[in-house]
Amino acid sequence: MSLLASTVNDLRRSNVGPANDKHSATVHPEARHNRTSGPVIYKDVRASLPHPDLTSHPPSTLPTMRSPWFLAAVASLVVAEDGLAGWLRYAPIPSAECYHKRLPSAIVTLNSTVGSPVHTAGKELAQGIEGIFGKNLKLVATSDKAGSEPTVTVGTVAAFIDKNSGAKFPDLIEDGFHLNNERGALYGTFHYLSLLARGNASDFTLTSNPDAPIRWTNEWNNMADGGTHGSVERGYGGKSIFFWDGKIRDDLTRAGQYARLLASLGINAAVVNNVNANASTLTPANMDGLARIADVFRPYGVQLGLSLNFASPQVLGELDTFDPLDAKVVKWWHGITDELYKRIPDMAGYLVKANSEGQPGPMTYNRTLADGANLFARALKPHGGIILFRAFVYDHRTLNQTLDWKADRANAAVNYFDHLDGQFEPNVAIQIKHGPIDFQVREPVSPLFAHLVKTPSVVELQVSQEYFGQQAHLVYIAPMWKEVLDFDLRVDGKPSVVSDIVSGRRFGRKLGGYAGVSNVGTNTTWLGSHLAMSNLYAFGRLAWNPKQTSEGMLKEWIQLTFGHDQKVIDVITKMSMQSWPAYENYSGNLGLQTLTDLLLGHFGPNPGTSDGNPWGCWTRADEDSIGMDRTVWNGTGFAGQYPAEVAARYERIETTPDNLLLWFHHVPYTHRLKSGKTVIQHFYDAHYDGSAVAQTFVPQWQSLKGHIDDERYEHMLFRLKFQAGHSLVWRDSINQFYFNKSSIPDEAGRVGNHPYRIEAEDMELDGYQSYRVSPFETASKFHCVVTSSNSTQGTASTTLSKIETGTYDLAVNYYDMALGNSTWEAYLDDKLVGRWHGDFEYHVGRASSPYIDGQTATRITFKGVSIRKGSKLKLVGKPDGKEPAPIDYVSILPEGIAD
Repeated sequence: MSLLASTVNDLRRSNVGPANDKHSATVHPEARHNRTSGPVIYKDVRASLPHPDLTSHPPSTLPTMRSPWFLAAVASLVVAEDGLAGWLRYAPIPSAECYHKRLPSAIVTLNSTVGSPVHTAGKELAQGIEGIFGKNLKLVATSDKAGSEPTVTVGTVAAFIDKNSGAKFPDLIEDGFHLNNERGALYGTFHYLSLLARGNASDFTLTSNPDAPIRWTNEWNNMADGGTHGSVERGYGGKSIFFWDGKIRDDLTRAGQYARLLASLGINAAVVNNVNANASTLTPANMDGLARIADVFRPYGVQLGLSLNFASPQVLGELDTFDPLDAKVVKWWHGITDELYKRIPDMAGYLVKANSEGQPGPMTYNRTLADGANLFARALKPHGGIILFRAFVYDHRTLNQTLDWKADRANAAVNYFDHLDGQFEPNVAIQIKHGPIDFQVREPVSPLFAHLVKTPSVVELQVSQEYFGQQAHLVYIAPMWKEVLDFDLRVDGKPSVVSDIVSGRRFGRKLGGYAGVSNVGTNTTWLGSHLAMSNLYAFGRLAWNPKQTSEGMLKEWIQLTFGHDQKVIDVITKMSMQSWPAYENYSGNLGLQTLTDLLLGHFGPNPGTSDGNPWGCWTRADEDSIGMDRTVWNGTGFAGQYPAEVAARYERIETTPDNLLLWFHHVPYTHRLKSGKTVIQHFYDAHYDGSAVAQTFVPQWQSLKGHIDDERYEHMLFRLKFQAGHSLVWRDSINQFYFNKSSIPDEAGRVGNHPYRIEAEDMELDGYQSYRVSPFETASKFHCVVTSSNSTQGTASTTLSKIETGTYDLAVNYYDMALGNSTWEAYLDDKLVGRWHGDFEYHVGRASSPYIDGQTATRITFKGVSIRKGSKLKLVGKPDGKEPAPIDYVSILPEGIAD
């Protein structure tokens, strides 16, 4: 008999006992909790399949043993794929037939009703082995029905012992792996298949425990978009997979497929609607629909969670109040909760955003946030549910940087929650964004994690790339998450790593964990980009075990998603690991956050919106200096919210890391960093360096042609080309803005000096006219050209008298607005070079914009164009709708130069 099992202390919503504090060694099943244990048991009566190494460590630390079929798997299978299977492709491995005799011929599923996680595990195992090895396995109820054929048995320990009367469950070897519930059996199956699909096989097994009991995703899905179709707020992968036209979708196939992906990562719940919740979610018809979502989740052990609108008793229940201490309101919420649990007995619980960004909450009635959270906790308690109450609380109506030097949104979370520690019901956990502002490209860890000693906390991470290029830019975020989870807050002078705080280990708490704002959509890539799925995978893996390395998780994902071709693994690993530092460099650095358009789509550059607004993402930049003074002695006092050791580090410029300098300190542009550079020169250099790295992504990806199927290859090539062009827009916009503000020139002479450009407004115009762009820095020389009317074709032409005969790259910077589908053409001496359309918003995930600005600025490049001196270049723009075919400039570039 051979075993594959894992020690998974997977706390369900009804069990709030402490999570195991380590990835432990051998544990005998009878010594576990007084619950049903559920191993995945491989009982092969003739020969055993090699046990996979279920270690949570990266592949580089796995045993080096490789089976023959793995060595043959290097050959790439480039079959077209749309991304729907994610990392659960179970791609066939060449020459796997040689393993058929060693594989089981049947799967026995014990204590398994149809639709249960154990039954699902059996089906998944059959599907995986068929996909990977090309062998069909039948499912049987007992090993007797399999006859003398080798079998693999999936079930709980109790069921195994019951079926084998008198038999003692065998002791596990060191690092033995067993599970304590049906959901764990499914997790073990996914772990096993993941390792087989990656070609890892060894004679070892390992106990594997989830780091924390709460491992949820948040899906910011809306019931309706403009009263018609379900949308996803800050989602860039299509419409909602749950809602349509103000109700739950009739076809929930995609919801079930998503649950399968989540289960493969050990995610145990998903909140399906927006934190800015619609009260209509709680109508009887919609509650019936929510029960249907729960039904498709249940086979995968994923529980349904629900966001609530705090004012629902008044909006939906027709009460005259939503005061959390009013008896009528209490009764109403208890009734709604009971109705939900009648329909969904295993509902995970609630998620609530209150008194933030205009949302209703308990403070409307001068009640505390604890009063609000406890209202729901008490309604959930009889059903075993929990509530995640968001710490994202601030009143944008009271923030005014011009009147109050000490005003600081970053202070809000601690100010609101610190004095409430210990006042929450036991089934309340406070969900805290990883940083004190809002998923910025660089923030310090939220100090609130250090203040909630008696109250469980959950770290909120954003998989959806709201401030990270919105899936139109490649940004692998796991390295940033690792910095957050590994950060030591030094509470009371003792080690206090964030991952230990949210797991409950540091303060001995029963709840805690991880929430990932995923925001998947109907696009077959789920997130809008194939490579963006590495972030969803990494979130799930970190929620299970935050000790894993960013590169290790990435390589796992690449193998599962693209196969075993070492070139593919190496190239995607290099690009992905470079992506966050590059994006930080060209979007905003030194702790100044992402200098994106805060008032619109959070996508393109618009540094001017960082200040003078009520949203609190301020830089306080003027003509002489820049940065937020968050010190105690002179600033907003935010630094003092940290425990003493960390506070002392951030209080002084000398000990503050340069990458957070402008977060904590207001300094002159001429202040010298630890590198010796001035702040302004670092800004110039970093933006050039970051955009230069983005240029390399295109040729790196092109080196994989033939190694990846054409569908995914072309999909990502389109996005990476866009990123290369848009990174230049970011570079020039930010550098021009701060050059204009500081009047300090770039020592390298690059900013404002572009020798290869021809400004569109300087060309000979027919049907085009000059237009001053706002914000000014998002156009070269502050202007572009637009057609004179929505029906007039425009032509911009020039003679290339200063260009020597040769081969060049011809780049055109233009604006693709969400107001039409303009067409452009480029000609040399009346010979067509290329034609393109303003339909970018249909091809790549990002927030759309109706304006000529940094959101819509983009570039197309025609490579290897033969140009002779004196050639006539002509650009023709044909407007469509209200999009006036805008053109910013043209660059005639020596090959290999990006400007």
